[in-house]
Amino acid sequence: MRHGKSFRKLKRTASHRKATIEALMTSLLRHKKIRTTVTKAKELRMFVEPLITRAKNAVLNETAEQKNVHARREVARHIKDRKVVQELFNNIAQKVASRNGGYTRVVKLGQRHGDAAEVAIIELVDFNAADAVVKTETKAKAQKKS
Repeated sequence: MRHGKSFRKLKRTASHRKATIEALMTSLLRHKKIRTTVTKAKELRMFVEPLITRAKNAVLNETAEQKNVHARREVARHIKDRKVVQELFNNIAQKVASRNGGYTRVVKLGQRHGDAAEVAIIELVDFNAADAVVKTETKAKAQKKS
C-alpha cells in the first residue's frame, strides 16, 4: 500500500527522477508552456511552484544593498541554466507577485497515439500567449464590424 506517499516514482531511480524533474522545470520556466504526460505534469507542479514562490519572496523582500544571492543560489541548485534563473527572478517573479500560489495550470489533452499515454500541457498561468493572441484577434474583428 502507498498510504501517505507524497510523490510519484515515475518508474525511475531517484537520480533519474531528480534529473527528469529538473529538466522539466528548466524547460517550463524557459518556454512558459510544455507538453508532457499528465503524471509528469502533476509531479512537476509540486516542485516548480515552491521555486517560483522562493523567487517571488526574494524579489519582494529585496533591498538596495541586498540582492538576495542566497535565494538565487537555492534556486540554481535545481535549475542549471543561468539565463533561466535570471528570467525567473527578473520577469516571472515580478509578474506573479500579486498571486498567492497556483502559478501553473495542467490541461489534459487526451491520449498519445504511440502508447496511449495521457498527455497534458503544463503552463505558467500569467504567461498565456495563446489567450492574448485570441483576445487581440477578437478585438480586431469587433473593430472591423463597427
